[in-house]
Amino acid sequence: MNFLAHLLLSGDKSAVIMGNYVGDFVKGRLTDEKTVNWNQEYVAGLKLHRHIDMFTDSHPVVREAKNKVAEVHGRIAGIIVDIYFDYFLAKYFNHFCSESLLAYSDRMYTVIQKNEYLIPEAMIPMSRSMIRQDWLNSYATFEGIDLTFNRMSRRADFLVSIKDAGLELRKNEEFYFQKFRTFFPELQEISAAFITENVKRLN
Repeated sequence: MNFLAHLLLSGDKSAVIMGNYVGDFVKGRLTDEKTVNWNQEYVAGLKLHRHIDMFTDSHPVVREAKNKVAEVHGRIAGIIVDIYFDYFLAKYFNHFCSESLLAYSDRMYTVIQKNEYLIPEAMIPMSRSMIRQDWLNSYATFEGIDLTFNRMSRRADFLVSIKDAGLELRKNEEFYFQKFRTFFPELQEISAAFITENVKRLN
C-alpha cells in the first residue's frame, strides 16, 4: 500500500502514524536491542507497516491485480497496484473515514511536520515535497495519479516505464476497483487488530 493507506490504517496515535508512514525508510530487523531507546509507539508503527505490507503481498486478490498489471508493466506491477489502491481510497474516502479527504490530509500534514524528527534523513526531502505538492489529495484523480507515476519514473532506471501506468488504470478501472473493494476492508480489520494487540497494551 502507498502513503494514504498506511496513514489511514495507523489509528490516532501520532507516533504510530509516523512509524507506519516512514516504514519503507527504516531497514533491518526491529530487535529489542536495536529499539530499546526508541519511542515504543513509533516502533509499533514500524512493525504495523511491515505487517500491512506482508498481508498485502500475500493476499490472493492483490496477486490477481498484480498479475493483470504485469501483463503490461512486468516486475514493477506491485508498485503500480499500490498506487491504484490509493487512488480508489482517495476517490471513495468518505466510505472509509468520517473526515473529508481534504481535512484528513491537512491533519496528517500537520502531524508529519510536527514530528519531522522521527523521519529518517533520507526521506525528509520527499516528505516535504509531499506536503508542498499535496500528494494525498492528488491521489483522487487520474491527473494526480499521472503526476505520481511521472515523479516515480525519475527515481530509478527500472521505473522509467511507470510513467504510463495510468493508462492501464483508465482502461480497466472497474476490474481494479473490484479487487480494492474486496481487499481493503480485510486490511482495515487486520490493521485494527494489530493496533489493539500491540499499541493499546503500551498505554
